[in-house]
Amino acid sequence: MDKYIWYGKYKENGKVFEITKPDTPRHWYNYFFNDDYVSFTSQVGFGEGFAQDDLGRRIPVVSNRNLFVSENGKSWSICGLPINYGYKKYSCSHKNGSSVIRLKYKNVESAFRVFVPNAGMCEIWSVTLKNTTDQDRTLELISYAKTEIDGTYKPQGYNTGTGGFDKKHKVVWGRSFMPFYTEENRPVRVYMGCSDKITGFDSRRNAFIGTYGDENHPYAITSGLLTQNTDCNSEKVCLVLKTTIELKAGEEKTVHFTVGATVNEDEYPVYKSSEVKKLFKEMEDKYDRELGGVEIHSPWKNFDYLINGWMKYCADLGSRWARVRHNGYRDMTSDSECFGCVNPELAWERLKRVLSYQYSNGYAPRTIIDGAIRDRNFSDNTVWMTFAADTIVKEIGDVSLFDDVVKFNDGSEAPVYEHLKRSVEFLYNFQGLYGLVRIWGGDWNDCVNFAGLKGKGVSVWLSLAWYRAAKTFVRIAKSVGREDDAKMVDEQAKIMQERIEKYGWDGEYYIYARTDDDIKLGSKGSEAGEIYLIPQLWSVLSGVSECGREKIAMDSVDKYLEIDLGTRLSYHAFTHRLSYIGSCSEKPAGCQDNGGVYLHCAAWKLACDSILKRADKVEMGLRKMLPWDTTYAVKCGEPYAMFNSYFAPECGYREGTPGQSWRTAASSWLLKSTVEYVFGMHPELEGLRIDPCLPPSWDKCSITKMFRGCRIEVSYKRTGKGCEVKSIKADGKKISGNIINPKGKKNIKVEVEIG
Repeated sequence: MDKYIWYGKYKENGKVFEITKPDTPRHWYNYFFNDDYVSFTSQVGFGEGFAQDDLGRRIPVVSNRNLFVSENGKSWSICGLPINYGYKKYSCSHKNGSSVIRLKYKNVESAFRVFVPNAGMCEIWSVTLKNTTDQDRTLELISYAKTEIDGTYKPQGYNTGTGGFDKKHKVVWGRSFMPFYTEENRPVRVYMGCSDKITGFDSRRNAFIGTYGDENHPYAITSGLLTQNTDCNSEKVCLVLKTTIELKAGEEKTVHFTVGATVNEDEYPVYKSSEVKKLFKEMEDKYDRELGGVEIHSPWKNFDYLINGWMKYCADLGSRWARVRHNGYRDMTSDSECFGCVNPELAWERLKRVLSYQYSNGYAPRTIIDGAIRDRNFSDNTVWMTFAADTIVKEIGDVSLFDDVVKFNDGSEAPVYEHLKRSVEFLYNFQGLYGLVRIWGGDWNDCVNFAGLKGKGVSVWLSLAWYRAAKTFVRIAKSVGREDDAKMVDEQAKIMQERIEKYGWDGEYYIYARTDDDIKLGSKGSEAGEIYLIPQLWSVLSGVSECGREKIAMDSVDKYLEIDLGTRLSYHAFTHRLSYIGSCSEKPAGCQDNGGVYLHCAAWKLACDSILKRADKVEMGLRKMLPWDTTYAVKCGEPYAMFNSYFAPECGYREGTPGQSWRTAASSWLLKSTVEYVFGMHPELEGLRIDPCLPPSWDKCSITKMFRGCRIEVSYKRTGKGCEVKSIKADGKKISGNIINPKGKKNIKVEVEIG
C-alpha cells in the first residue's frame, strides 16, 4: 500500500459518503439509533440491531440481514454479496440516519435503504425495484433477518427457540423469555412485517438457510423453494418474508419491511408506505435540527465534510449509546461534554441521564449492561462529570442548571451541583501511595487493570485529572455562591498539586502510575513503557505546573513518542506479559494501548498544542489523524469515520491500519478540539471567548456557531506569521479583549486577524 484508497467519494456537500467499490478492506459501517434501539450496517448490508432498556438489558433483534430477488429460478442478493457476482452500478450511500445500497442485475435496478425511526424498537428496510426492460416482469422479494433472540446457535447445544407466522398481524415472529424492563423473565418477541401482501415466510433457520447452506447461499434460495412457510419449535429462529412484485416495463415499486421487538404479542408496529415516508422525513428533520449548531469551513474540504457531516453525528451517538457494545459511564459523560458544542440543551439532558447511575457517595460505575450497574473496579469514571457539566452550562450560560435535581442509583436525589461535589470529594479521599488517587482496577487506560487491586497503587494521570476537576469545581462553586465549598476544594487541590509534582515527575516528564508494590509505570527505570502520553497531555489541560514543566513534558512527547504515523500512547511497547500491569502487556507490541497510535489521545493533544500555541504541531497532529492525509504516513480506513487507533510499525502488515471505527472517543474529541481549541470557540459564562490556534497553512477559514440563540459567524484571516490574535471586530467594530457577548442579538459577524 503506497497511497490512500478512497473506495468512494463525498457527495451533497459532505452529508453523504458514497462507496462505489464494495470490496473495501473491511466492512465500512454506518449507525442509526433512537433512545430505545440502535442498529448499524456495512456497505453490503452486514450488521446488527438491538433494543435496550434503562439497565442495559438487550433484545438482540438483528445479527445480520440479507435481501434476495428471484425471477424464473434465478436469484440474487441486492446487498452486494457475494462481492462482484456480476452486478453493475453498485453504490452504498451512508449519511446521518440512513444508508442505501444500490445495484443493477438482470436488468433490475434495486435500492435497499435502512433507517431507525425517531421512536420505537425497530428498524425499517425500504426496497425499491425497477424493471429496466420493455417487458412486464414478476419478481419475488425475500427478506431475511438473522436473530439471536433465542441465543447464539451452538452445535450440540440446547435450542429452544419458537417462531411462526401471526395471521392476525401478518408478521413472522420469534419468541424467547428474558428480563426487559423487569427483573424476572417475560415473553419477548422479535418480528418482521411487510407493507405489501405476504406470499411466503419462514421462522425456522434450518428451513431457510439449510443444514449446509450459508447466509449468502441459503438452501431455500438456491433450491428455488424461496420460502417454505415453516414454524419453529426447539430449533434456531430466523425471520423471513416473501412478497411478489409485478412490474410493468420501466416501472418501479417500493416495499417496506419493519423489523423490531415487542413485549406485547398483540402489538407489532408495522408501517405502511405513507407512514414510512413520514417517519423517514421526521428522522431527517431531527438531524437537521439537532446537528446544526456548528459548521466549519477550512482550506481542507474533506476535513470540513468529516467534522460537519460525521463527527457531530458520532458525538450524538456516543452521548446516548457510548461505545454501543456497552454503556460506558465515562464514555457517555465525555461524549456529552463534546456534543455540547453542537447541541448543549440535548447534551445536558443526556448528561443528567448518565448522572442518575452515579452512587450517592460520589463514585461512578464503569458501565450499565445486562440489567446491572457494573463497577469493574475502575477508578476514573466519576472524574469526567465535572468537566462535562461545566462545559455544557457555559455553553447555555445558565448556572441555575446546577440546581436541576437528578437521582442517584439508589433512588435518593440531589441537585447536579451535589453530584459534582460528591464526585470530587470521593476521588480526593480515594487515596493510595503518597496520597495520590488510587488506580484500583484501571483508570482511563482500561488495560492497566492489575496495577492497583490491593488498594495501594496510584495513577498520576488520574491525580492530574482530579486536580483539573477540582479547579473546575472551585470555579463552579464560586459561580453559584458556594464560597465555603470553593475554599475547601481549592485547599485540597493545592495539596494534590504538591504531591503530583513531588511523586509524579520523572525529570523530563510525568510518570503514569505507581503499582501496589510502588513499581513506577511510565518512568525511565520501567521495564517497558518508559513514557506514557496521557499524563503529559493532562499536565497541560490541568495547568498543574507553576514552573513550566508541562512544556518540558510536551517536548518529551515530541522526542520519545512522535513517529510518522502519529503520537504513540506509550513507548517502548511491552513484548511479554507483566502480571503487575494487566492486559495492556498481553497485547501485541504496537497494538492499541500497548504502544499504538491512540487517536483519542491524539485529539487531546490537539487541544494541548493549541493551548501552548504550537500551531505547527496542531497542523501535524491533524494530518496524522486524518486517514486520507499521507503527508507523513500512509493509512487506511473509512474517510467519514475516526478510529480508536492506528497500528504501529511493530505490528508488521497491520502498520497504518485502523482499529475499530465509530466506537471511540476519538470522534467526539476531534470535534471538540477542532471547534473549541483549533478554532478557539471557548464558551465562558461571560460569552464566547475567541482564542484560536490555526494550522499555519490556513490563511483563511471560518466557523459558524449557534451560541445562546445567536448565530455567530467568525471569519479568520492571517496577515502575518504566528497564531496570535491581533484584532477582533464584531459587526464591523473593533472590540477590546476577546469575549463576544451574544445577549439580545440574533446574528453577529466576527472578523479575527491572526498573525
